[in-house]
Amino acid sequence: MRALLALLACVALTACGLSPLYSGGSNAAAAQGIAAIDIPAIEGRGGWLIKNALDARLGVAGQTTPQYRLDVRLDDSLQALGVLNDDTTSRERRILRARYQLVDLATGAVLLDATAGSDAGIDVVSSEYATIAAEQTALENLAREVADRMTTQIALTLRNRAAQEGQ
Repeated sequence: MRALLALLACVALTACGLSPLYSGGSNAAAAQGIAAIDIPAIEGRGGWLIKNALDARLGVAGQTTPQYRLDVRLDDSLQALGVLNDDTTSRERRILRARYQLVDLATGAVLLDATAGSDAGIDVVSSEYATIAAEQTALENLAREVADRMTTQIALTLRNRAAQEGQ
């Protein structure tokens, strides 16, 4: 009975249209497209962190000549959330948003124009050093999270583009 249920589950899963993003390994359309992306420098500390995170995720060995360019603009802000009676801030919110475009270098066409973002809460404590360290740690974590979201969307776009060209 269990074997029959497992077989039915496998059939149902294949019928839903799900397919692995990187099926085919380094020969997959998404992997080859990702390896051919050039990422110019991004302004600011947050930009440096995002670029490094994207390089780590997109820097697949193989392609030497870029086919795509990823243009990224960041909006990094701190907002006071909790204000005490003496007008001091007790909690902050760090928001990191990235607007990015994936440009085909051969045609100049924008293949993807999207945004990705995340935010984090920070406790403001009496130690200024601890607060600054928390703000920087939040920025590092947000940069990794935003880079992950961007990478997923870029890979989906490149896979879909390859599927359309293959039809």
